[in-house]
Amino acid sequence: MTNTISAATAGPRADIGVIGGTGLYSLLPDTVDVRVDTPYGPPSAPIAVAEIDGRGVAFLPRHGTGHAHPPHRINYRANLWALRSLGVRQVLAPCAVGSLRAELGPGSLVVPDQVVDRTSGREQTYFDDGAVHVSLADPYCPAGRTAVLKQAGELGLELTDGGTTVVIQGPRFSTRAESRWYARQGWSLVNMTGLPEAALARELALCYTSIALVTDVDAGVDAESAVSQEDVFEIFGRNIDRLRTLLAAVVPALPAEAERDCVCARAHDGLQLPFPLP
Repeated sequence: MTNTISAATAGPRADIGVIGGTGLYSLLPDTVDVRVDTPYGPPSAPIAVAEIDGRGVAFLPRHGTGHAHPPHRINYRANLWALRSLGVRQVLAPCAVGSLRAELGPGSLVVPDQVVDRTSGREQTYFDDGAVHVSLADPYCPAGRTAVLKQAGELGLELTDGGTTVVIQGPRFSTRAESRWYARQGWSLVNMTGLPEAALARELALCYTSIALVTDVDAGVDAESAVSQEDVFEIFGRNIDRLRTLLAAVVPALPAEAERDCVCARAHDGLQLPFPLP
């Protein structure tokens, strides 16, 4: 059952956000849909808020309802701002990725620890005025990564710890030459949405943890591979239950707000922000 309210009214709050990607449009039962206005326009869709094991969880479909927004048109700034407005301080970000390593075949789960930006023309920051520079040396939350790895182990899910995601502009897939180049750099995964999402989360002092599901081997990794949208959706759909199970286990395992003591929570230390945060 779903009801819809405006964030301007006294509505539900959440401390954990889940930004779902391709194929993950429904995650929570018995939700309240909250419409949030932001200084950057509307987020991709109303935010569904519910409870998992006593933790308030806000779910936002990254591409909007029915996959309406391609990766280069997603309003990333509005999405992260809207989640923080509802009280979110920790974000889990499951996503579909291509593999740049033959051993990471379709269906593999990876918790990356680094990211490379190959996008262009996207709004990358909230800080258009003033000299405000946050660190993104380690772009993913160490506490979030630890929780995901631990829960995957307890569930008996095979999961790869670490790897670099290269984020491309899209919406087209890579050429074989591009894929071979990315692989030669030692990068593991290719994706279209990981940035500026991770960088904006850090600017808002949000913990951000990527959980990557490999849907294909990228075009240049072997002679036969050539990814298609149909293949991506099909592989993601086949593995959606594993991802749901993992997310449901990770949510209650994340640190409470009072216990957050990571680089993400300290992102604003020593900085003078040009505007108040929600």
